[in-house]
Amino acid sequence: MTTPTKLPTAPVIDETVRLLTEHYVFPEIAEQLAGLLQRRLTEGAYDVNDAAELARLVTADLQSVNGDRHLRLKHHTTPVPPKQGAATLDAMRRDFDTSLGGAPRVQLLDGGVAVLELAPMLFPLEWAAEPLSAALTLASRAQALIVDLRANRGGDPDTVAFVCSYLLDERTHLNTMHWRGGERIEQSWSLPHVPGARFGGSKPLYVLSSDSTFSAAEELAYNLQQLGRAVVVGEPTRGGAHPCQGWTVHPHLEVTVPFGRAINPVSGTNWEGTGVQPDVSCAAADSLDRAHALALGRLTG
Repeated sequence: MTTPTKLPTAPVIDETVRLLTEHYVFPEIAEQLAGLLQRRLTEGAYDVNDAAELARLVTADLQSVNGDRHLRLKHHTTPVPPKQGAATLDAMRRDFDTSLGGAPRVQLLDGGVAVLELAPMLFPLEWAAEPLSAALTLASRAQALIVDLRANRGGDPDTVAFVCSYLLDERTHLNTMHWRGGERIEQSWSLPHVPGARFGGSKPLYVLSSDSTFSAAEELAYNLQQLGRAVVVGEPTRGGAHPCQGWTVHPHLEVTVPFGRAINPVSGTNWEGTGVQPDVSCAAADSLDRAHALALGRLTG
């Protein structure tokens, strides 16, 4: 018989199993994972006193069947509100306020090449439209543009479409989301009109990637790469193509469950598990210099 723990482990696991079963985009895998989590609970594998340790153990099990990196039990140091999605929203708001709205750097390099860093994430469009429009409009005058996604961990698919709209000339089909059960399909398109000025669809464009680039940031890189619009420079990205939602299951723990999958209209697939593969491979730390050199070569060649 296992010693009871101070942490109410069973209710956390039970609620995680319920959310998985109801919402996960792959019902068969949800069933497998539910069985695994319940078995591990019975075996005493989750008998720990520390919420962070429980999050680590459960996340490892959640990702053990198909490696879905969006499937997590996340630990939050400060208590999180119980409302669905509130934990993520609270953390995002703090990041938004300290990153100039997700566009912390616009810089002009030698030769008329601009760098636009989008980090730490692509925030909800109702927050981010104004700062992103300002940054993209400023960068629109450059001869070539480098979009730095090396430290971007994801965000809002609508914001991906918004950014793409500044980097294309015509309304373009970017992505299609297939939601659980297959009864709902939603296409994502670039916008016919944007506030401010477009960089446009013809000047040289480079996207920097790292093994930290994740989720919606991967979609941004992948969309532009598949359209032949941008050259991706750097490292393969983390490989998470499933949009997810978060539920608080304990004052310090949040379950994130993917409920849809992305299908690119050009490739017919996505970057789940494989990451976005760079066109020009190099260490992330060297990718800005590499992209700058490539841009100068294009402009002077």
